[in-house]
Amino acid sequence: MKILKSRPELLNTMRSYNKQKFMADLMAGIIVGIVALPLAIAFGIASGVSPEKGILTAIVAGFAISFFGGSRVQIGGPTGAFIVIIYGIIQQYGLEGLAIATVLAGAFLILLGVFRLGTIIKYIPYPIVVGFTSGIALTIFTTQIKDLFGLTIEGEVPADFISKWGVYGQNFASLDIPTTIVGILSVVIIAITPKFSKKVPGSLIAIIVMTIAGIIMTNYFGIHVDTIGDRFKIDPSMPEANVPDMNWETIKGLISPAITIAVLGAIESLLSATVADGIIGHHHDSNQELIGQGIANIVSPIFGGIPATGAIARTMTNINNGGKTPVAGIIHAIVLLLIYFFLMPYAQYIPMSCLAGVLVIVSYNMSGWRTVRELMHNPKSDVTVLWLTFILTVIFDLTIAIEVGLVLACLLCMRRMAETTQVSVLTDEIDPNEESDLEVTNVEHLIIPEGVEVYEINGPYFFGIASKFEDIMAGQNDRPKVRIIRMRKIPFIDSTGIHNLTNLISMSHKEGIKIILSGVNEYVKSVLEKNGFNELLGKENICPNINVALEKAKTHI
Repeated sequence: MKILKSRPELLNTMRSYNKQKFMADLMAGIIVGIVALPLAIAFGIASGVSPEKGILTAIVAGFAISFFGGSRVQIGGPTGAFIVIIYGIIQQYGLEGLAIATVLAGAFLILLGVFRLGTIIKYIPYPIVVGFTSGIALTIFTTQIKDLFGLTIEGEVPADFISKWGVYGQNFASLDIPTTIVGILSVVIIAITPKFSKKVPGSLIAIIVMTIAGIIMTNYFGIHVDTIGDRFKIDPSMPEANVPDMNWETIKGLISPAITIAVLGAIESLLSATVADGIIGHHHDSNQELIGQGIANIVSPIFGGIPATGAIARTMTNINNGGKTPVAGIIHAIVLLLIYFFLMPYAQYIPMSCLAGVLVIVSYNMSGWRTVRELMHNPKSDVTVLWLTFILTVIFDLTIAIEVGLVLACLLCMRRMAETTQVSVLTDEIDPNEESDLEVTNVEHLIIPEGVEVYEINGPYFFGIASKFEDIMAGQNDRPKVRIIRMRKIPFIDSTGIHNLTNLISMSHKEGIKIILSGVNEYVKSVLEKNGFNELLGKENICPNINVALEKAKTHI
């Protein structure tokens, strides 16, 4: 396996960096930093941690992703995709367990990048990716109902989807009117802002307007709406570096969620980078990007952060505002750091229902309902995979959905490969005009002698096709004296194919049937030689083309 030898995109862009690019990056970085602020706070709280941890993640991980990543314009930080998995890990293992799982996920991402496996992530079928994101979107929306409407619920809200909605239904009469108004107005403000402002994000406007409204309501009308300060104590100091205690017993229990974080982070970051490539006309280095993501997720929990990945919305904001290089992402992190030190105490006045409104819009944008509608016209297998992944994500657990999704991806790949491999039987003649491995001949057709059957395999000879070939051969009612297997269109053969072919040759020899291989390419031939086919079959029965194979078959009739 090849080891990665590329380097961060930041170093590549520095070769031609100038004042003009810096000014563009500066403006984009400032705007993206402002856009990232409300999202970082909302994602932190929704994940079950304090609001400052969300901002710390955007600062530390955002800096690392831009500094070490393989994309020119990728902006990293906490995202909605991680909310469900982070919340579940905290409930089961606590903050220390989350830190360990995040560090492990970072290590997995670095290994994926170092061993050049970044491109493999891109082969996960699109219906699975859509199923994940749509399921996560619905789950995020579900978690915000209590805060959006100010419901009074005794005890903890159930973790599972169905029970959660059952509790909401039982307690919906307890909704708080002022809280509901703030939440709904926040959603409306965010939704209509793009119609009159492309630069300032609707989420920031909603937070400013609703925070001022909340203060006025409390001070002048005696109407109080729950705020961040009612639930969290804001600490704007930079935490000391703290490496989590990586004991083996805890690590064993966190391997599965760590893999989920790594896979989800890899999918989202590479998807974001790919979308960005289509706009800026530059191809990112997927393996280096994974290394950057890995470093970010190792460093983030050391400074009190949570898992991070590339964020599509913030990356698009960066592009739309003129970001040219990773310097914009670094500036975005610096802007957030300044906000954290000087403005964080004011975050305590932000209404919780306003943040719920922000996440409702996030979940709507994540849902991709238009994409789901389009995919419904695809083959039934794709639709089935889409809904299965969606249901597993919503009803059960994101870890289970990831695991099943990856298995489905492998099964779909095998099925598609098996479908592309064709096996045909020729018993009469071969048209030279349609063949690629024939020697020059003056005859119009090559006649297949009586007692000889020619089998043509078109595609890879692997475990997905081995049994298919056996069934077709067993379905032939006659018993020929010679079977020629044309392998000119077989690019590779795996261990199951070798085992299948070995058994076929052994059974045919017992029946007195000779086997001749024709048109074997050099790679497949070397594999067969290493597995003893020269001795099993006879070197003279592995022929370079069909002419030689037919001549050899005549000697066995």
